[in-house]
Amino acid sequence: MLSVSLAALVLAYGSVITTAFVLQKRTVDFFDPARGGGSMFDNATFGGEPLNIIISGLSSPDVLTDDGMLNFAQAIGFSRECLGLHLGEPQTANLGDGHGAVKQTVEFRADFGSDLLGTCLESLLGGNHFRVFRQDGPQANSGALFLAASKEEPANKNHDIVPDGYNIGRDELVAAAVGAKSHNGVTYNVVARNITGIMPAGSDGVNHGIAVDGIVTLLTVTVRQ
Repeated sequence: MLSVSLAALVLAYGSVITTAFVLQKRTVDFFDPARGGGSMFDNATFGGEPLNIIISGLSSPDVLTDDGMLNFAQAIGFSRECLGLHLGEPQTANLGDGHGAVKQTVEFRADFGSDLLGTCLESLLGGNHFRVFRQDGPQANSGALFLAASKEEPANKNHDIVPDGYNIGRDELVAAAVGAKSHNGVTYNVVARNITGIMPAGSDGVNHGIAVDGIVTLLTVTVRQ
């Protein structure tokens, strides 16, 4: 009887530890990458692009998955790249989570109202797009998604970033996201909050020397039941 009781106690204790670990993973919006040796800029061709939007780790768990992020992106006017093709090397970012510099998870482009072919129009005419990086390493497993948003020139201008394109890209994405949005039968409620102090303002080290204002917008995305 005593051995059975001890075994039950061990199982219960282990369950508490496991539950506590899972809950701990989702109890923060995000971890500041700098504290783990990372940066709020990714690694681009001519400097870093700002990770100027964060989808909170406190968002509904489904939103933070690859499929969930795709559906949410489509709900706010973005989709996968044209015909699933990506030109150039994927950018990398170090989110200070113990993984070091890792390639972007995915890239989304404005879809002009068409999930299927709209991003081909963006690739031709230019517009808003964003890269996604997930903070899920052993040292900082928030589950948060860090987005590098920017507005770019059309193809005949080599998709260079427009003047003030990082701030514009962030603001346009946030404006499209805030409030209630729906896609494929899923409805989202999105709340935004601006954060300062984790990204330096200015153009030093920024891709193409385009200045940023140092503001990072935190989005908390909740799936309506």
